[in-house]
Amino acid sequence: MIVFTNGCFDVLHKGHVQLLQKARALGSSLIVAINSDESVRSIKGPGRPVFSAEDRAEVLLALNCVDEVRVFDEPTPQRLIEEIQPDVLVKGGDWNEDEIVGADFVRKHGGKVVTIPLVKGYSTSDILERLVKKTQSAKSSVDEIANSLSEHSEVMTEVNNQLYEPIRTCAAVLIRSLKQGGKILICGNGGSAADAQHIAAELVGRYENERRALPAIALTTDTSALTALANDYDYSRIFARQVEALAHKGDCLIAISTSGESENVIAAAMTARNLGCSVVGMTGEKGKKLASLSDASLMIPSARTARIQEAHITVAHIWCELIEKEFNKS
Repeated sequence: MIVFTNGCFDVLHKGHVQLLQKARALGSSLIVAINSDESVRSIKGPGRPVFSAEDRAEVLLALNCVDEVRVFDEPTPQRLIEEIQPDVLVKGGDWNEDEIVGADFVRKHGGKVVTIPLVKGYSTSDILERLVKKTQSAKSSVDEIANSLSEHSEVMTEVNNQLYEPIRTCAAVLIRSLKQGGKILICGNGGSAADAQHIAAELVGRYENERRALPAIALTTDTSALTALANDYDYSRIFARQVEALAHKGDCLIAISTSGESENVIAAAMTARNLGCSVVGMTGEKGKKLASLSDASLMIPSARTARIQEAHITVAHIWCELIEKEFNKS
């Protein structure tokens, strides 16, 4: 019986080892799929992985519970899952079953999907964050205005240094969808809901120059639909149900979540993927879950919501400029 799991497995720790041991106990062999270095960067941000795919694979294979390691370049392991056709698909307990890529395929072919609770207090990202904090001196200034402006400037400098290619890649996904006759759907909560409306308005109207109207819908604006869906179904379905109703293959969903963990945004991304839509994720430095479900993602190098949102709308304006330029070509 083949068991399959996947992840970055960068800086292997006790939590990883226990998950892999429990996964191996579910079958006769365990195949671990790991993200390639480029794939890790796309869902973890610049500076990751700490160790190359070759190094990570060698360490994993040194564990008695791991029988084989496969490296994948795509945003998700869907292709590998369909190729291997495992009997058991395993993910950590931070993933709900309806968020796991490949779960429907495995169940359809007679397999089962298992989530294994995580070991509390063990996370590669948290470990690295603690190490960084130990090497940084705390800011002593009590001038909130100066601190906020300085922090904003630092984040935007890092966006410029680290995210040039992701910005262009995300814009290319949006442009491709629009050029192929698709539309843009956008969702998010709170300030991100406002950003969804803002982006849709720039596309349906105009950004700076005259051109044809472009199809874009903010899934955050229909109060009757939102309240009915929250009341009749569940708040986690308010965007996914709209995607199901409005999206067609070839459309693109811009999914915005500063944490990358918003349940209703994740559900919308999964629904969009299942319908054959592309997904562009907008999140922060810890938004691994949303980034890993996206065809292209923008991970702002900050953990502070305000700074992430400021950078999101700046990048959204850049996308609008690139899109407008493309549709103004004669």
